[in-house]
Amino acid sequence: MTDRLTIALAKGRILDETLPLLAAAGIEPTVDPRKSRKLIFDTNQADIQLVIIRASDVPTFVEFGAADLGVSGKDTLMEHDGDLFELLDLGIAKCRLMVAEPKDLAMNDDPDSWSRLRIATKYVSTARRFFAAKGIQTEIIKLYGSMELAPLVGLADRIVDLVDTGNTLRANNLVEVEHVADISSWLIANSAAMKLKHERMQATISAIRDALEAQDAVA
Repeated sequence: MTDRLTIALAKGRILDETLPLLAAAGIEPTVDPRKSRKLIFDTNQADIQLVIIRASDVPTFVEFGAADLGVSGKDTLMEHDGDLFELLDLGIAKCRLMVAEPKDLAMNDDPDSWSRLRIATKYVSTARRFFAAKGIQTEIIKLYGSMELAPLVGLADRIVDLVDTGNTLRANNLVEVEHVADISSWLIANSAAMKLKHERMQATISAIRDALEAQDAVA
């Protein structure tokens, strides 16, 4: 195994917010990933490359060694049951995982009285754990998008989904009623690479940590 490192990044907001942090750590792609259809990118460091993939795939790439390091949202990590290290909370791509329901229902609803719910979400494992801890029976319907539509057409009573500004909920007459978790993006690592590429991994992790601390000091 060589000491060349592969860092997996998720498309979208996480990529947009991770690239400046990596640049501050001295790692910059030679081509802007946001303007290219390529999936693998060389960087200004000859022994580091980036791969750009779907957010849900980042933990899998890292766990199975296709990437040594990755940046993944905590929501994705909470759903992933695998062997990897969660190293640093990068404090980027922040949002929250919430239970939401129609505004009309919420006016007379008390979450403490819930006993059985039908929930639409793509966060099946996380939702199941959350409601089980409260002793609430759930029927969970897995959806991959347009979550807000589920209560409007009678598919589910409530949803569990990520919320940032809340504008999409409001536009669909939904309101937040229960907080599941605060979400941000984490630096994660392959467990074998932490041992077999220890020196190079630690140098890269330290550079990212230093960049993060410098940004926090300015904020």
